[in-house]
Amino acid sequence: MQCYVYKSLKKHLFYLYVTKENDFSAVPEELLLSFGTLEFVLEMELTPERKLAKEDSKKVMESLAVKGFFVQLPPQTHQLA
Repeated sequence: MQCYVYKSLKKHLFYLYVTKENDFSAVPEELLLSFGTLEFVLEMELTPERKLAKEDSKKVMESLAVKGFFVQLPPQTHQLA
């Protein structure tokens, strides 16, 4: 599955994966607006075996197939109380 990855210039470490280059039609408008300006990062072929740095490729592929997009959020940091 081909995918295109964009990073949000407004929200640090937020990434948006879509199945067609520069096609954000599947992304809800409110979500797209919250990302602000997007910058193209990378094009890649996703396979179930492909290792991604921060996400499970199967999870990304499923979201792309069902919703047409996938949002990668920044890693959660745990603060001590």
